[in-house]
Amino acid sequence: MKLQEIATALDAHLVGDGSLELTRVVHPRDVRAKTDLALAMDKETIACLAESGASAAVLTAGLAVPDGLLSGQIVVSRPRYAMATLTSLFDQPAHADPGIHPTAVLAADAELGDGVSIGPYAVIGPRAHIGAGTVVHAHVTIGAAARVGTQCLIYAGTCIGDRVIIGDRVILQHNVNIGADGFSYVTPEPGSVESAKATGRVETTNLDIRRINSIGTVIIGDDVEIGAGSAVDRGTVSATRIGRNTKIDNLVQVGHNVVIGENCMICGLCGIAGSVEIGDRVVLAGRVGIADHLKVGDDAVIAGGSGVGTNVPAKAVFAGYPAVPRDRAFEQVVNINRLKSLYNDMAALKDRVKALESAQKT
Repeated sequence: MKLQEIATALDAHLVGDGSLELTRVVHPRDVRAKTDLALAMDKETIACLAESGASAAVLTAGLAVPDGLLSGQIVVSRPRYAMATLTSLFDQPAHADPGIHPTAVLAADAELGDGVSIGPYAVIGPRAHIGAGTVVHAHVTIGAAARVGTQCLIYAGTCIGDRVIIGDRVILQHNVNIGADGFSYVTPEPGSVESAKATGRVETTNLDIRRINSIGTVIIGDDVEIGAGSAVDRGTVSATRIGRNTKIDNLVQVGHNVVIGENCMICGLCGIAGSVEIGDRVVLAGRVGIADHLKVGDDAVIAGGSGVGTNVPAKAVFAGYPAVPRDRAFEQVVNINRLKSLYNDMAALKDRVKALESAQKT
């Protein structure tokens, strides 16, 4: 691909020779040939350019290189956003053979769209439907009456349960589980958890635990991506839902009946308990936990490691364990750090009081 074509795709400013032919994008330290396009988007990588031997580079606006060092350069204003286009232009998709692998098991009434690829040992259940252009890698299971949209990418080991509905262009990374039963149980009489919530004490004993079956489903919108090892439980009666273009990282648990809006970003190790409602464009940083039946408003941001035990308003920034508004969380941290000096001051004050009392007695 020519440097001019790359600049056009990035809608970026080209300096120098646009006819240079490039075959891959690399860190300046990894340049091996004149056809490598170096990514020098910060001061550290700019410093590597001089010894890289690169002919062309992508630079961040405001970062200059010595005259004559490069034959051509592309200048971008928002480097990380440019990376999205660059990695798309030079993508190396996971290998998938066309057609259906002979070891795959397909129900007689499963429906496959044009150009579907089914990998080794995949199992496609009865009445399942897979849309055109979808790639199903090895050892994937798609349950009965499940519907998978067009142009999806489903990596090895993924399990999609019965009746689950998945939109178009969805990416499910390795070992994702969609549509397992929810963690939903009940005791014949009010149990220990109910008494603990009501009174702060355990006043009953759980002598029997009865299962509440999950007869709902999961509905995933278009352009959703779910990271490796994540799980999305089906609803109890209705559907667990994930909105269009939401991105979920590795090892995330989404409980039964949860509703997640559009364009959310949910980072690794988050746990979302049952019946939580999350608005649009919400960001959950890593290892956030949200208690059941809570609501998180549109555009809220919750800092990593936070434990959310209350509703979160729209556009709020929460942090801490338990999570509180960010300024209050920072104030708590500052106050905790002051405790040592406060204790020392209190000890000194007590010593002075004792000395005064002793002086009065004498």
